[in-house]
Amino acid sequence: MSDTVRKALWVPLHAKPGKEAAVETFLKSGRALVEEEPATTAWFAVKIGPSMYGIFDVFSDEAGRDAHLSGAVAKALMANAAELLAEPPKIEKLEVLAAKLPSTSIEKAA
Repeated sequence: MSDTVRKALWVPLHAKPGKEAAVETFLKSGRALVEEEPATTAWFAVKIGPSMYGIFDVFSDEAGRDAHLSGAVAKALMANAAELLAEPPKIEKLEVLAAKLPSTSIEKAA
């Protein structure tokens, strides 16, 4: 996995009234699916407000972003959108200008 990210996705999600807990459960379960995606450098499911959520993820290149968009999380989101969301998800493709990621290398003690 590269420490450099250049591509990202932002997907705001508006829960239907009464479906907030189901949206949270769905988003938490998404982590297991995205763990199987080596090209997804980082993935976040966030709560913005009482019924507003979002998914933010980053990739080193367009191929990784495309792989994620055709992966299990995206398929599950689209399959459950009508039941859980007040409006269809809008997937926004972003360009990362700068990032700080945790180091994945092990440094030897001096």
